Amino acid sequence: MDGKAWLTFAVIVALGLAITAAALLVRVIKARRLLLDAGIPLRDKALFWVAVAYTLSPVDLIPDPVYLDDIGVLLLALRSLQAAASASRQAKEPSFEA
Repeated sequence: MDGKAWLTFAVIVALGLAITAAALLVRVIKARRLLLDAGIPLRDKALFWVAVAYTLSPVDLIPDPVYLDDIGVLLLALRSLQAAASASRQAKEPSFEA
């Protein structure tokens, strides 16, 4: 492969990663309604804001053409919020044990 083919490939990969990071950011922002839930710990709520700030920040662990660190932070925030919401729902459900 010549230099132009590698450049095209790199641009396609970078665009794919950017689109994935943007989609995950949208999912995290849609999950913000969980921030209003009183049963979710403050740590998980703070992680949401840290993930958003890190994704929008120009300072990254890995340079911006590669969005793997942004994607990882957003996935961590989503999983944390969803796990906290599930735990909160289970704690609120009445137990029917005899």
